Amino acid sequence: MRSAGGVIERYRDRLPVGDSTPVVSLGEGATPLLPAPRLSERYGVEVWLKWEGANPTGSFKDRGMTVAVSKALEEGVRAVVCASTGNTAASAAAYAARARLPAVVLQPAGAVALGKLAQTLALGARVLEVRGSFDQALAAARELADRGTHALVNSLNAYRLEGQKTAAFEIVEELGGPPDVLALPYGGGGNTRAYVRGFEEADAGMPRILAGEAARRPETVASAIRIAEPAHAAQVDEALRRSGQVVSLSDEAILAAWQTLAREEGLFCEPASAAGVAALASLQVEPGSRVVCVITGHGLKDPETAARLAPPVIAVDPDPEAIAALT
Repeated sequence: MRSAGGVIERYRDRLPVGDSTPVVSLGEGATPLLPAPRLSERYGVEVWLKWEGANPTGSFKDRGMTVAVSKALEEGVRAVVCASTGNTAASAAAYAARARLPAVVLQPAGAVALGKLAQTLALGARVLEVRGSFDQALAAARELADRGTHALVNSLNAYRLEGQKTAAFEIVEELGGPPDVLALPYGGGGNTRAYVRGFEEADAGMPRILAGEAARRPETVASAIRIAEPAHAAQVDEALRRSGQVVSLSDEAILAAWQTLAREEGLFCEPASAAGVAALASLQVEPGSRVVCVITGHGLKDPETAARLAPPVIAVDPDPEAIAALT
């Protein structure tokens, strides 16, 4: 059950917080772990979906942001800053608003889905569009943070990974142990590192990890993982050498998994969030394995893609016979 204090209160003894840390929470965490019977039948394994779109701002980022912003407030910074393709921005804006701190968001020009931008603006962040790539925006954010007045709340912030590792704790608690396989999207790599850390700290065994990345990172349709140079690439490679692999995916494979989740399991996520399912679909997994696919963000984050790929709406007269003929 979700608590008012979110993941900090639930896992306080396993997070870098103390009695003097002001908890900035929106009740994040405790997200559903849903069985996926049709995917299970299709792939011959037991599939579960960790639905992180149920977090307060609609993505997994909230788990880490509660810790990052709480620590920023404790450390007395003047504002928070991030570079973002959308989900980090929305989460930073929400938690900064909760903490009564200004939030500065640097977004790469033309690379952010409308739903995420609208959410970030509504939450009061100062959004600046950088004439350049995500990596250039992140470099600028890091330089600003180095001045000491702003806290960088991208996943390079160690507190972010501490909060995000709690999803692994929840999976172990609900399943009674780790899954055989964990499949998730791979953008910057912070979340992959966080899950590895969480399973290590849970001391229940490490699953095989499938990190699904877009083959065409800089221009993929999956905007949330449109990151050319993953900030955590070296650490991810090191972790996955022990247990797992990076799976390169075409946009077609990602979109096919995205449509399957919506139409067969009733879960509407943004395209990038389906990369773990696409990775599972592309590989041979031991029959009967227990697999958890992490679904990282809600579909309303990227309504343009959904509208573009959906069949057109059909106009009809308000006549039962005409309606019946079309159903």
